[in-house]
Amino acid sequence: MAARKVFAGAKLRALRAQHRLTQSELALRLDISASYVNQLESNQRPLTASVMLALAEAFDLDLAGLATDASDRLVMDLREALADPVFGEVVPNLQELKSVASTAPDMARAVLALYGAYRKSTERLAGMDAALSRDPQSGVASAYEDVRDFFHYADNYIDPLDRAAEAVSDELGPLGPDRLRRLIDYCAETHGIRVVLDVPVRPDTLVEFDRSSRLLRVNAHLEPSSQFFRIASTLAGLEQATLMDALLDEASFSAPEARPIARMGLANYFAGALHMPYGSFLKAADAYRFDIEELARVFGASLEQVAHRLSTMQRPREKGVPFFFARVDAAGTITKRHSATALQFARFGGACPLWNVHRAFEAHGQIIRQLAETPDGRQYLCLAWSHEKRMGGYRGTTRRYAYALGCEISHAGRLVYADDLDLTRTGFEPIGISCRICERRACPQRAVPPLASAISVSADRRNVVPYDIG
Repeated sequence: MAARKVFAGAKLRALRAQHRLTQSELALRLDISASYVNQLESNQRPLTASVMLALAEAFDLDLAGLATDASDRLVMDLREALADPVFGEVVPNLQELKSVASTAPDMARAVLALYGAYRKSTERLAGMDAALSRDPQSGVASAYEDVRDFFHYADNYIDPLDRAAEAVSDELGPLGPDRLRRLIDYCAETHGIRVVLDVPVRPDTLVEFDRSSRLLRVNAHLEPSSQFFRIASTLAGLEQATLMDALLDEASFSAPEARPIARMGLANYFAGALHMPYGSFLKAADAYRFDIEELARVFGASLEQVAHRLSTMQRPREKGVPFFFARVDAAGTITKRHSATALQFARFGGACPLWNVHRAFEAHGQIIRQLAETPDGRQYLCLAWSHEKRMGGYRGTTRRYAYALGCEISHAGRLVYADDLDLTRTGFEPIGISCRICERRACPQRAVPPLASAISVSADRRNVVPYDIG
Protein backbone atom coordinates (compact mmCIF):
# COMPACT_ATOMS: atom_id res chain seq x y z
CA MET A 1 0.00 0.00 0.00
CA ALA A 2 1.35 3.43 -0.95
CA ALA A 3 2.32 5.72 1.91
CA ARG A 4 -0.23 8.42 2.63
CA LYS A 5 0.86 11.89 1.53
CA VAL A 6 1.00 14.42 4.34
CA PHE A 7 -0.36 17.88 3.56
CA ALA A 8 0.07 20.21 6.52
CA GLY A 9 -0.23 23.73 5.13
CA ALA A 10 -2.39 25.04 7.96
CA LYS A 11 -0.08 23.55 10.62
CA LEU A 12 2.95 25.04 8.91
CA ARG A 13 1.38 28.50 8.70
CA ALA A 14 0.35 28.32 12.36
CA LEU A 15 3.87 27.25 13.36
CA ARG A 16 5.42 30.11 11.41
CA ALA A 17 2.99 32.63 12.93
CA GLN A 18 3.69 31.28 16.42
CA HIS A 19 7.41 31.92 15.97
CA ARG A 20 6.85 35.19 14.06
CA LEU A 21 8.81 34.08 11.01
CA THR A 22 8.47 35.09 7.38
CA GLN A 23 8.40 32.38 4.73
CA SER A 24 11.99 33.27 3.84
CA GLU A 25 13.12 32.97 7.46
CA LEU A 26 11.40 29.60 7.82
CA ALA A 27 13.02 28.47 4.58
CA LEU A 28 16.46 29.32 5.97
CA ARG A 29 15.81 27.28 9.12
CA LEU A 30 14.70 24.28 7.07
CA ASP A 31 17.38 24.71 4.37
CA ILE A 32 14.82 24.86 1.57
CA SER A 33 13.69 27.61 -0.80
CA ALA A 34 11.08 30.23 0.09
CA SER A 35 9.01 29.17 -2.93
CA TYR A 36 8.98 25.59 -1.59
CA VAL A 37 7.67 26.86 1.77
CA ASN A 38 4.94 28.73 -0.10
CA GLN A 39 3.96 25.54 -1.95
CA LEU A 40 3.91 23.56 1.32
CA GLU A 41 1.73 26.15 3.06
CA SER A 42 -0.74 26.24 0.17
CA ASN A 43 -0.87 22.40 0.12
CA GLN A 44 0.44 22.30 -3.43
CA ARG A 45 3.11 19.86 -2.28
CA PRO A 46 3.14 17.33 0.59
CA LEU A 47 5.68 17.26 3.39
CA THR A 48 8.62 15.01 2.62
CA ALA A 49 10.38 12.92 5.25
CA SER A 50 13.42 15.24 5.15
CA VAL A 51 11.30 18.35 5.69
CA MET A 52 9.41 16.70 8.56
CA LEU A 53 12.70 15.78 10.23
CA ALA A 54 13.98 19.32 9.74
CA LEU A 55 10.81 20.72 11.32
CA ALA A 56 11.05 18.33 14.24
CA GLU A 57 14.69 19.29 14.85
CA ALA A 58 14.23 23.05 14.40
CA PHE A 59 11.07 23.40 16.50
CA ASP A 60 11.10 20.30 18.76
CA LEU A 61 7.93 18.96 17.18
CA ASP A 62 6.32 15.55 17.56
CA LEU A 63 6.58 13.83 14.16
CA ALA A 64 3.50 11.71 14.85
CA GLY A 65 1.43 14.81 15.51
CA LEU A 66 2.80 16.48 12.38
CA ALA A 67 1.90 13.52 10.21
CA THR A 68 -1.58 13.10 11.68
CA ASP A 69 -4.33 14.42 9.46
CA ALA A 70 -6.30 16.36 12.05
CA SER A 71 -8.65 17.60 9.34
CA ASP A 72 -10.50 14.26 9.13
CA ARG A 73 -13.05 15.26 11.74
CA LEU A 74 -13.60 18.62 10.06
CA VAL A 75 -14.18 16.88 6.73
CA MET A 76 -16.80 14.58 8.25
CA ASP A 77 -18.58 17.47 9.97
CA LEU A 78 -18.54 19.56 6.79
CA ARG A 79 -19.77 16.67 4.67
CA GLU A 80 -22.70 16.11 7.00
CA ALA A 81 -23.63 19.79 7.18
CA LEU A 82 -23.24 20.55 3.45
CA ALA A 83 -25.46 17.63 2.50
CA ASP A 84 -28.40 19.72 3.72
CA PRO A 85 -30.49 20.92 0.74
CA VAL A 86 -30.29 24.46 2.11
CA PHE A 87 -26.81 24.63 0.52
CA GLY A 88 -28.20 23.82 -2.93
CA GLU A 89 -28.11 20.79 -5.17
CA VAL A 90 -24.36 20.74 -5.84
CA VAL A 91 -22.54 19.03 -2.97
CA PRO A 92 -18.76 19.58 -2.78
CA ASN A 93 -16.86 16.39 -3.41
CA LEU A 94 -14.60 14.78 -0.83
CA GLN A 95 -11.41 16.23 -2.33
CA GLU A 96 -12.82 19.76 -2.14
CA LEU A 97 -13.84 19.28 1.47
CA LYS A 98 -10.38 17.96 2.35
CA SER A 99 -8.83 20.98 0.68
CA VAL A 100 -10.99 23.41 2.68
CA ALA A 101 -10.41 21.58 5.96
CA SER A 102 -6.64 21.49 5.52
CA THR A 103 -6.04 24.96 4.05
CA ALA A 104 -8.75 26.99 5.77
CA PRO A 105 -9.74 25.19 9.00
CA ASP A 106 -11.02 28.36 10.69
CA MET A 107 -13.33 29.03 7.75
CA ALA A 108 -14.55 25.43 7.92
CA ARG A 109 -15.37 25.82 11.62
CA ALA A 110 -17.14 29.11 10.89
CA VAL A 111 -19.35 27.35 8.33
CA LEU A 112 -20.16 24.65 10.88
CA ALA A 113 -20.99 27.27 13.52
CA LEU A 114 -23.25 29.08 11.08
CA TYR A 115 -25.00 25.86 10.10
CA GLY A 116 -25.41 24.91 13.77
CA ALA A 117 -27.05 28.27 14.45
CA TYR A 118 -29.32 27.78 11.44
CA ARG A 119 -30.43 24.37 12.67
CA LYS A 120 -31.21 25.69 16.12
CA SER A 121 -33.49 28.38 14.70
CA THR A 122 -35.53 26.26 12.26
CA GLU A 123 -37.48 23.04 12.18
CA ARG A 124 -35.60 21.64 9.17
CA LEU A 125 -33.78 18.33 9.88
CA ALA A 126 -33.76 18.83 13.61
CA GLY A 127 -37.30 17.81 14.54
CA MET A 128 -37.61 20.92 16.68
CA ASP A 129 -40.79 22.87 16.90
CA ALA A 130 -40.96 26.64 16.76
CA ALA A 131 -41.25 26.93 20.51
CA LEU A 132 -37.78 25.53 21.06
CA SER A 133 -36.12 28.40 19.26
CA ARG A 134 -37.90 30.81 21.62
CA ASP A 135 -37.07 28.76 24.71
CA PRO A 136 -34.25 30.28 26.81
CA GLN A 137 -33.05 26.76 27.48
CA SER A 138 -32.14 26.39 23.81
CA GLY A 139 -29.01 28.37 24.66
CA VAL A 140 -27.98 25.55 26.98
CA ALA A 141 -28.15 23.07 24.08
CA SER A 142 -25.89 25.39 22.06
CA ALA A 143 -23.48 25.62 24.99
CA TYR A 144 -23.18 21.85 25.25
CA GLU A 145 -22.32 21.71 21.53
CA ASP A 146 -19.65 24.39 22.09
CA VAL A 147 -18.12 22.33 24.88
CA ARG A 148 -18.25 19.11 22.86
CA ASP A 149 -16.42 20.87 20.06
CA PHE A 150 -13.82 22.17 22.52
CA PHE A 151 -12.88 18.63 23.54
CA HIS A 152 -13.55 17.27 20.05
CA TYR A 153 -10.92 19.44 18.39
CA ALA A 154 -8.43 18.94 21.22
CA ASP A 155 -8.50 15.16 20.53
CA ASN A 156 -10.00 14.86 24.01
CA TYR A 157 -6.54 15.39 25.52
CA ILE A 158 -5.76 18.44 27.72
CA ASP A 159 -2.01 18.28 28.31
CA PRO A 160 -1.45 20.74 31.21
CA LEU A 161 -4.40 19.37 33.18
CA ASP A 162 -3.34 15.78 32.51
CA ARG A 163 0.18 16.45 33.77
CA ALA A 164 -1.14 18.29 36.83
CA ALA A 165 -3.28 15.25 37.71
CA GLU A 166 -0.29 12.97 37.28
CA ALA A 167 1.70 15.11 39.73
CA VAL A 168 -1.05 14.86 42.37
CA SER A 169 -1.23 11.11 41.75
CA ASP A 170 2.46 10.86 42.58
CA GLU A 171 1.73 12.57 45.90
CA LEU A 172 -1.02 10.05 46.66
CA GLY A 173 1.44 7.19 46.25
CA PRO A 174 1.16 3.82 44.50
CA LEU A 175 -2.04 2.17 43.37
CA GLY A 176 -3.85 0.03 45.90
CA PRO A 177 -7.17 -0.67 47.62
CA ASP A 178 -6.61 2.18 50.08
CA ARG A 179 -6.23 4.83 47.35
CA LEU A 180 -9.69 6.28 48.05
CA ARG A 181 -8.77 6.71 51.71
CA ARG A 182 -5.49 8.38 50.71
CA LEU A 183 -7.37 10.82 48.48
CA ILE A 184 -9.72 11.68 51.36
CA ASP A 185 -6.70 12.23 53.64
CA TYR A 186 -5.03 14.39 50.97
CA CYS A 187 -8.11 16.63 50.79
CA ALA A 188 -8.09 17.05 54.56
CA GLU A 189 -4.35 17.68 54.93
CA THR A 190 -3.87 19.92 51.87
CA HIS A 191 -7.16 21.83 51.66
CA GLY A 192 -8.86 21.35 55.02
CA ILE A 193 -11.77 19.51 53.39
CA ARG A 194 -13.64 16.93 55.42
CA VAL A 195 -15.14 14.21 53.23
CA VAL A 196 -18.24 12.42 54.50
CA LEU A 197 -19.90 9.46 52.80
CA ASP A 198 -23.61 9.54 53.56
CA VAL A 199 -27.06 9.12 52.01
CA PRO A 200 -28.29 12.46 50.60
CA VAL A 201 -31.80 13.83 51.02
CA ARG A 202 -32.23 13.80 47.25
CA PRO A 203 -31.31 10.30 46.01
CA ASP A 204 -30.01 11.67 42.70
CA THR A 205 -27.42 13.91 44.39
CA LEU A 206 -23.92 12.60 43.68
CA VAL A 207 -21.85 15.10 45.64
CA GLU A 208 -22.41 18.36 47.51
CA PHE A 209 -19.69 20.72 48.71
CA ASP A 210 -20.26 23.35 51.38
CA ARG A 211 -17.45 25.86 50.81
CA SER A 212 -18.00 27.75 54.04
CA SER A 213 -17.64 24.70 56.29
CA ARG A 214 -15.27 22.85 53.89
CA LEU A 215 -17.55 19.82 54.11
CA LEU A 216 -17.82 17.53 51.09
CA ARG A 217 -20.72 15.08 51.18
CA VAL A 218 -20.48 12.14 48.76
CA ASN A 219 -23.36 9.77 48.06
CA ALA A 220 -22.60 6.56 49.95
CA HIS A 221 -24.59 4.53 47.40
CA LEU A 222 -22.02 5.22 44.71
CA GLU A 223 -19.44 2.59 43.81
CA PRO A 224 -15.98 3.34 45.30
CA SER A 225 -14.67 4.17 41.81
CA SER A 226 -17.40 6.80 41.42
CA GLN A 227 -16.75 8.15 44.92
CA PHE A 228 -13.07 8.61 44.02
CA PHE A 229 -14.05 10.34 40.77
CA ARG A 230 -16.46 12.76 42.46
CA ILE A 231 -13.98 13.71 45.17
CA ALA A 232 -11.22 14.21 42.58
CA SER A 233 -13.52 16.37 40.45
CA THR A 234 -14.26 18.64 43.41
CA LEU A 235 -10.55 18.77 44.21
CA ALA A 236 -9.84 19.96 40.64
CA GLY A 237 -12.16 22.92 41.09
CA LEU A 238 -10.10 24.07 44.05
CA GLU A 239 -6.57 23.06 43.17
CA GLN A 240 -6.60 23.69 39.42
CA ALA A 241 -8.85 26.77 39.28
CA THR A 242 -6.18 29.06 37.78
CA LEU A 243 -5.18 26.54 35.13
CA MET A 244 -8.79 25.84 34.18
CA ASP A 245 -9.52 29.58 33.93
CA ALA A 246 -6.61 29.95 31.47
CA LEU A 247 -7.87 27.03 29.38
CA LEU A 248 -11.39 28.47 29.34
CA ASP A 249 -10.13 31.93 28.35
CA GLU A 250 -8.40 30.42 25.33
CA ALA A 251 -11.56 28.59 24.28
CA SER A 252 -13.56 31.78 23.48
CA PHE A 253 -16.96 30.11 23.70
CA SER A 254 -19.82 31.72 21.79
CA ALA A 255 -22.55 30.64 24.23
CA PRO A 256 -22.25 32.23 27.71
CA GLU A 257 -23.51 29.05 29.39
CA ALA A 258 -20.62 27.09 27.86
CA ARG A 259 -17.99 28.26 30.34
CA PRO A 260 -19.44 26.65 33.50
CA ILE A 261 -20.28 23.50 31.51
CA ALA A 262 -16.71 23.33 30.19
CA ARG A 263 -15.34 23.93 33.70
CA MET A 264 -17.27 20.89 34.88
CA GLY A 265 -15.88 18.92 31.92
CA LEU A 266 -12.32 19.96 32.75
CA ALA A 267 -12.80 19.01 36.40
CA ASN A 268 -14.06 15.60 35.30
CA TYR A 269 -11.10 15.26 32.96
CA PHE A 270 -8.73 15.94 35.87
CA ALA A 271 -10.56 13.34 37.96
CA GLY A 272 -10.14 10.67 35.30
CA ALA A 273 -6.47 11.53 34.85
CA LEU A 274 -5.89 11.40 38.62
CA HIS A 275 -7.68 8.05 38.89
CA MET A 276 -5.65 6.60 35.99
CA PRO A 277 -2.39 8.64 35.69
CA TYR A 278 -1.07 8.77 32.14
CA GLY A 279 2.29 7.04 32.44
CA SER A 280 1.25 4.10 34.61
CA PHE A 281 -2.06 3.69 32.77
CA LEU A 282 -0.41 3.59 29.34
CA LYS A 283 2.13 1.05 30.59
CA ALA A 284 -0.61 -1.13 32.08
CA ALA A 285 -2.75 -0.85 28.95
CA ASP A 286 0.11 -2.23 26.85
CA ALA A 287 0.92 -4.93 29.40
CA TYR A 288 -2.68 -6.16 29.56
CA ARG A 289 -3.20 -5.63 25.81
CA PHE A 290 -6.01 -3.18 26.45
CA ASP A 291 -8.16 -5.67 28.36
CA ILE A 292 -10.59 -3.18 29.89
CA GLU A 293 -11.72 -5.55 32.62
CA GLU A 294 -8.15 -6.11 33.80
CA LEU A 295 -7.45 -2.37 33.69
CA ALA A 296 -10.59 -1.74 35.72
CA ARG A 297 -9.34 -4.20 38.33
CA VAL A 298 -5.83 -2.72 38.50
CA PHE A 299 -6.97 0.89 38.83
CA GLY A 300 -10.14 0.29 40.85
CA ALA A 301 -12.20 1.91 38.09
CA SER A 302 -15.38 1.14 36.18
CA LEU A 303 -15.35 -0.10 32.58
CA GLU A 304 -16.80 3.24 31.50
CA GLN A 305 -14.01 5.14 33.25
CA VAL A 306 -11.35 2.92 31.69
CA ALA A 307 -12.82 3.21 28.19
CA HIS A 308 -13.14 6.98 28.51
CA ARG A 309 -9.53 7.23 29.67
CA LEU A 310 -8.33 5.12 26.74
CA SER A 311 -9.88 7.66 24.37
CA THR A 312 -7.72 10.44 25.89
CA MET A 313 -4.27 8.84 25.48
CA GLN A 314 -2.94 11.32 22.94
CA ARG A 315 0.04 12.90 24.73
CA PRO A 316 2.70 14.01 22.21
CA ARG A 317 5.51 11.43 21.87
CA GLU A 318 3.65 9.08 24.24
CA LYS A 319 0.48 8.31 22.32
CA GLY A 320 -1.53 5.19 22.97
CA VAL A 321 -3.85 3.45 20.53
CA PRO A 322 -6.28 6.01 19.04
CA PHE A 323 -9.73 4.94 20.28
CA PHE A 324 -13.25 6.21 19.84
CA PHE A 325 -15.60 5.99 22.82
CA ALA A 326 -19.33 6.60 23.13
CA ARG A 327 -22.12 6.13 25.64
CA VAL A 328 -25.63 5.46 24.34
CA ASP A 329 -28.90 5.40 26.27
CA ALA A 330 -31.76 2.96 25.71
CA ALA A 331 -33.40 5.33 23.21
CA GLY A 332 -30.29 5.30 21.02
CA THR A 333 -29.19 8.83 21.96
CA ILE A 334 -25.43 9.34 22.17
CA THR A 335 -24.93 11.01 25.55
CA LYS A 336 -21.13 10.99 25.57
CA ARG A 337 -18.79 10.82 22.58
CA HIS A 338 -15.05 11.14 22.05
CA SER A 339 -12.89 10.04 19.15
CA ALA A 340 -9.17 10.10 18.44
CA THR A 341 -9.87 8.15 15.22
CA ALA A 342 -11.22 9.11 11.82
CA LEU A 343 -14.64 7.80 12.89
CA GLN A 344 -16.67 10.80 14.00
CA PHE A 345 -20.14 10.55 15.50
CA ALA A 346 -23.13 12.26 13.94
CA ARG A 347 -23.58 15.79 15.24
CA PHE A 348 -27.13 16.10 13.94
CA GLY A 349 -29.25 12.98 14.42
CA GLY A 350 -29.03 9.39 15.63
CA ALA A 351 -26.31 6.79 15.16
CA CYS A 352 -26.28 3.95 12.64
CA PRO A 353 -28.55 1.09 13.83
CA LEU A 354 -26.12 -1.50 12.38
CA TRP A 355 -23.49 -0.50 14.95
CA ASN A 356 -23.05 -3.23 17.58
CA VAL A 357 -23.51 -0.81 20.49
CA HIS A 358 -27.28 -1.04 19.96
CA ARG A 359 -27.13 -4.83 20.46
CA ALA A 360 -25.28 -4.51 23.76
CA PHE A 361 -28.52 -4.14 25.75
CA GLU A 362 -29.51 -7.62 24.51
CA ALA A 363 -26.20 -9.12 25.64
CA HIS A 364 -26.07 -7.60 29.12
CA GLY A 365 -22.92 -8.56 31.01
CA GLN A 366 -20.95 -9.46 27.87
CA ILE A 367 -18.41 -7.58 25.76
CA ILE A 368 -19.46 -8.11 22.15
CA ARG A 369 -17.21 -7.52 19.14
CA GLN A 370 -17.78 -6.30 15.61
CA LEU A 371 -15.52 -5.95 12.59
CA ALA A 372 -17.05 -2.95 10.87
CA GLU A 373 -16.41 -0.85 7.78
CA THR A 374 -17.60 2.72 7.24
CA PRO A 375 -18.56 4.11 3.81
CA ASP A 376 -15.12 5.72 3.40
CA GLY A 377 -13.55 2.23 3.42
CA ARG A 378 -12.00 2.47 6.91
CA GLN A 379 -12.24 -0.67 9.00
CA TYR A 380 -12.62 -0.88 12.78
CA LEU A 381 -12.69 -3.34 15.64
CA CYS A 382 -15.69 -2.24 17.73
CA LEU A 383 -16.37 -3.39 21.30
CA ALA A 384 -19.69 -2.86 23.06
CA TRP A 385 -21.23 -3.69 26.42
CA SER A 386 -24.07 -2.49 28.64
CA HIS A 387 -24.25 -1.59 32.31
CA GLU A 388 -26.82 -0.53 34.89
CA LYS A 389 -26.00 2.23 37.35
CA ARG A 390 -28.03 1.69 40.51
CA MET A 391 -28.29 4.10 43.41
CA GLY A 392 -29.99 3.06 46.60
CA GLY A 393 -32.06 0.04 47.49
CA TYR A 394 -35.20 -1.45 46.00
CA ARG A 395 -36.72 1.96 45.26
CA GLY A 396 -33.43 3.49 44.14
CA THR A 397 -32.91 4.91 40.68
CA THR A 398 -31.42 2.89 37.82
CA ARG A 399 -29.76 4.26 34.70
CA ARG A 400 -29.03 1.95 31.77
CA TYR A 401 -26.37 2.64 29.16
CA ALA A 402 -24.53 0.85 26.39
CA TYR A 403 -20.90 1.70 25.69
CA ALA A 404 -18.78 1.54 22.56
CA LEU A 405 -15.00 1.45 22.31
CA GLY A 406 -13.06 0.84 19.12
CA CYS A 407 -9.98 1.43 17.01
CA GLU A 408 -8.92 1.12 13.40
CA ILE A 409 -7.90 -2.35 12.23
CA SER A 410 -4.28 -1.26 11.87
CA HIS A 411 -4.10 -1.09 15.69
CA ALA A 412 -6.40 -4.02 16.48
CA GLY A 413 -3.58 -6.57 16.72
CA ARG A 414 -2.46 -4.88 19.95
CA LEU A 415 -5.82 -5.71 21.59
CA VAL A 416 -6.55 -9.02 23.30
CA TYR A 417 -10.02 -8.90 21.74
CA ALA A 418 -8.60 -9.51 18.25
CA ASP A 419 -6.65 -12.70 18.99
CA ASP A 420 -9.14 -15.11 17.41
CA LEU A 421 -10.44 -12.76 14.69
CA ASP A 422 -9.43 -12.78 11.04
CA LEU A 423 -8.52 -9.13 10.52
CA THR A 424 -7.73 -9.70 6.84
CA ARG A 425 -11.14 -10.98 5.81
CA THR A 426 -13.33 -9.06 3.39
CA GLY A 427 -16.70 -9.56 5.07
CA PHE A 428 -16.67 -6.62 7.48
CA GLU A 429 -20.11 -5.42 8.56
CA PRO A 430 -21.10 -2.16 6.86
CA ILE A 431 -21.94 0.65 9.27
CA GLY A 432 -22.38 4.38 8.73
CA ILE A 433 -22.35 7.60 10.68
CA SER A 434 -25.94 8.71 10.11
CA CYS A 435 -28.59 7.75 7.56
CA ARG A 436 -28.75 11.35 6.39
CA ILE A 437 -25.16 11.30 5.06
CA CYS A 438 -24.70 7.56 4.41
CA GLU A 439 -24.83 6.73 0.70
CA ARG A 440 -25.13 2.95 0.97
CA ARG A 441 -27.89 2.04 -1.47
CA ALA A 442 -29.03 -1.34 -0.16
CA CYS A 443 -29.18 -0.92 3.60
CA PRO A 444 -32.32 -2.60 5.02
CA GLN A 445 -32.08 -0.50 8.20
CA ARG A 446 -32.20 2.86 6.43
CA ALA A 447 -34.48 5.29 8.29
CA VAL A 448 -34.37 8.33 5.97
CA PRO A 449 -32.89 9.00 2.51
CA PRO A 450 -29.42 10.55 2.25
CA LEU A 451 -29.70 14.29 1.84
CA ALA A 452 -27.24 14.46 -1.04
CA SER A 453 -29.07 11.96 -3.27
CA ALA A 454 -32.37 11.94 -5.11
CA ILE A 455 -34.81 9.08 -4.61
CA SER A 456 -37.30 7.32 -6.85
CA VAL A 457 -40.37 5.32 -5.87
CA SER A 458 -41.62 2.49 -8.09
CA ALA A 459 -45.32 1.82 -8.50
CA ASP A 460 -44.63 -1.81 -9.40
CA ARG A 461 -41.98 -2.95 -6.94
CA ARG A 462 -41.72 -2.73 -3.15
CA ASN A 463 -38.49 -3.39 -1.24
CA VAL A 464 -37.79 -3.27 2.49
CA VAL A 465 -36.86 0.37 1.97
CA PRO A 466 -39.72 1.80 -0.15
CA TYR A 467 -37.55 3.94 -2.45
CA ASP A 468 -34.43 3.67 -4.57
CA ILE A 469 -31.51 6.02 -4.06
CA GLY A 470 -29.95 7.92 -6.94
